Amino acid sequence: MSLGISKEPIASTPNKSFAWTLILTGILGWIAAFTLTLERIHVATNPDATLSCDISPFISCKSVMLTAQAALFGFPNPLIGLSAFAAPVVVGAAILSGAKFAAWFWRLFSLGVTLGFLFVLWLFIQSSFVINVLCPYCMVAWAAMVPMFWKVILFGTKDGFIDTPLRFVDFFDRAYDKAWLFTLVTELVIVLIIVLRFWQWWPTLF
Repeated sequence: MSLGISKEPIASTPNKSFAWTLILTGILGWIAAFTLTLERIHVATNPDATLSCDISPFISCKSVMLTAQAALFGFPNPLIGLSAFAAPVVVGAAILSGAKFAAWFWRLFSLGVTLGFLFVLWLFIQSSFVINVLCPYCMVAWAAMVPMFWKVILFGTKDGFIDTPLRFVDFFDRAYDKAWLFTLVTELVIVLIIVLRFWQWWPTLF
């Protein structure tokens, strides 16, 4: 049995809500990556510097950016964000201007967004359970990635450029309109894990 809905170009063009989700989340993530890049340069020029996001021993950008996880590919992770978060802004702006993309483009774009989401999940796990320090600007980037991921993936499953089992077609048709709910649940789970994981340290902020 075929698992795909369609191998043809997508039948519909993403609406303005989709475009603005890409633009706004892309801008938010890019600002976070840009700020982290500036802070990383600050630390490189002055290792003893105290950064604007160094709030406490367990909420500190500097403590995170000096770890191996903060340069997974041999260079600071924020540099990835500077280029990666620019892409959805460009795509969203193109949609608003009337551009249409073929199915192969959306498959490639959704793959990139999925890899970005998985990277963010890995960073979240490393920060929460290995490094044991939260980076405020990193969390802004995480928050931006979640709605972008669900909007793109649910659009893909609804329009058929992401193959899904035929029995789930009706579910994904309805799920796209509830992308906000998938986003909310994911964000709440992340917040709950952070609150519980650092429970004993929260009182030290007051």
